[in-house]
Amino acid sequence: MAAKGDMIYAWTTDSGVAGKAECGGAVTTLLKYALENKIVDVVVAVKKGFDLYDAVPVAVTDPKDLDQTAGSLHCGTLLLSTFIQKYLDGAKNMKVGVVVKGCDLMSLIELGKRNEVNMNNVLTIGVNCGGSVNPILGRKMIQEKFGVDPDKVTKEEIDKGQFIIEYEGGHKGIKMDDLEDDGYGRRSNCRRCKYKIPRQADLACGNWGVIGEKAGKATFVEVCSDKGADLVNKAVSAKKLETSAADPKGITIRGKTENAMLKLGEKWRKKEFTAIRDNLWDFINKETSRCIKCYSCIEKCPVCITTPFEGRPESYMVRPGYIPSDPMFHLRRFAHISDSCVNCGQCEELCPVEIPLALISHAIRVEADNGYVPKLGVASYKN
Repeated sequence: MAAKGDMIYAWTTDSGVAGKAECGGAVTTLLKYALENKIVDVVVAVKKGFDLYDAVPVAVTDPKDLDQTAGSLHCGTLLLSTFIQKYLDGAKNMKVGVVVKGCDLMSLIELGKRNEVNMNNVLTIGVNCGGSVNPILGRKMIQEKFGVDPDKVTKEEIDKGQFIIEYEGGHKGIKMDDLEDDGYGRRSNCRRCKYKIPRQADLACGNWGVIGEKAGKATFVEVCSDKGADLVNKAVSAKKLETSAADPKGITIRGKTENAMLKLGEKWRKKEFTAIRDNLWDFINKETSRCIKCYSCIEKCPVCITTPFEGRPESYMVRPGYIPSDPMFHLRRFAHISDSCVNCGQCEELCPVEIPLALISHAIRVEADNGYVPKLGVASYKN
């Protein structure tokens, strides 16, 4: 029987799921079991849209539809917490299962603190995340650096420090460091991220640390809560899932992989934060002068919760009607989220004039708190 704190290998008994999954199908199977047995009312996940560069959030109520969400999409840059908040009423009247990467989980926790999401009704299955790639830049990268038509790519993966593609006629991998030195690779917020294994989820899953005969055929699962343990045990009892103890060498390898990612994140923080430190105000003033006040940075932010006076958007601004925006518009927003930015990158990803908003807010956050630890209820810090 699995218990909180255990580290196990898990794999599906469903041949259909196994055929579509990338590392054992445990995540899809656990969510499928939860939905079939009314542990959750709906599952929020991501499926492929038009192509590999188009990730679509879905709310699944029919267990059979979960098969289409198996596998990963590294060019999917969605944030599922705001989907739950806005379209599922914050899980206040239903139980929701959701697959989360680190920024999804941190933003869910922050929304929980603000009573925007009822975390008691949310079952979270975390997935290890080495980062995601902007879909537009991803297509350009594959065309220019790999010399491959992006429409011919059938699969992409980030593994062992490389971005790897499979396409009609072969496969190819290039070191992520080389790609990022040339301005490609992961989104800038992902490069800086140091929350790679989401242990505040009920289960933390991935392929890091799966070795031997189970490599590529099983999921590494760290059991992080009693709720997570209960789900695993029920799925095993129902013969939907099989498990074994994780190989001790695999546990060590997983730890080394995580530490390597953390060091890489620290490298990028030092590089990017140092570059703006000496002239931060000039940098903010110059970059935000392009703002057209579309409000995307407010509306898509999981922690910038606003309550417009009588529904009027003017309350978002210090002074209405100014284009470019009044500098205080952004300074006010940075101050508002300075203790809560989760570095999800949505503000920067969706900014139509490409202001590096996530870089600025993340720099302010890191400077202020010296090591944020996501914890439901109150902000938690470690020195």
